[in-house]
Amino acid sequence: QVRLVESGGGLVQPGGSLRLSCAASARIFSTNAMGWYRQAPGNQRELVARITLDGRTNYADSVKGRFTISRDNAKNTMFLQMNSLKPEDTAVYYCNALTIFTGDYRPKLAWGQGTQVTVSS
Repeated sequence: QVRLVESGGGLVQPGGSLRLSCAASARIFSTNAMGWYRQAPGNQRELVARITLDGRTNYADSVKGRFTISRDNAKNTMFLQMNSLKPEDTAVYYCNALTIFTGDYRPKLAWGQGTQVTVSS
């Protein structure tokens, strides 16, 4: 069974930073674009950042300029550097491999447990 393991979440004050990590199998990392999603209470899960196999990135407007997605294919790990955090960034963050369906990126695998990010003073 393919597993996605997210880590690095926590409690941080507004304006602070966190770095999230996502570990998956070599087979997954070597063949897929990857993305970070988040889900706040009462909201739908949303894709906030994605990265292709060759390193091209794309961000949701809500995080553009504050978050940076990266991947280390040699270590089968993906990262999300989150700076200038805001209370509205509070959510459970998930990673997933991505597939394209009717022009949209969609999650490909079963979800991992996620990692909680809480931004509060």
